[in-house]
Amino acid sequence: MVQTPYGPQKVVLDFYLDEPRKINAALYWLRSLINPLMDAPYNYSPESLDILVIIHGTEIVTTVKHNHAKYEEAAERMKYYAELGVRFRVCGLAAQDYGYSAKDFYDFIEIAPSAITELAHWQLQGYALITPQIMIKRQTIEEIR
Repeated sequence: MVQTPYGPQKVVLDFYLDEPRKINAALYWLRSLINPLMDAPYNYSPESLDILVIIHGTEIVTTVKHNHAKYEEAAERMKYYAELGVRFRVCGLAAQDYGYSAKDFYDFIEIAPSAITELAHWQLQGYALITPQIMIKRQTIEEIR
């Protein structure tokens, strides 16, 4: 296996999804970024990873407390990653469109003025942009192999 000499990461993930439940698949992109870096041979601590998730699509509904039962898996996974130091920010404009205020969101969610402005800002600060492409798998791996 190739052992690319990965350094500390500065990454901003852009979540803009057409279906709220797709956030579960998008969070696997986050897992695929973090887990290899925290495992051997890299053994980075969570503190050495600078990762920010910008949320501004329909998945914003997964970040509010009153939807916990409906989107519990996503909420718990985001909480876990937040405890590792991943920052989650929702677009203030999208929050306004959905009728949400700051008190509606989980404690680990921050509100940014605008997702697009945030994405531009962090890229100008040297953060790599990752935009998960969430596809609908219509066949099992066994069927297409």
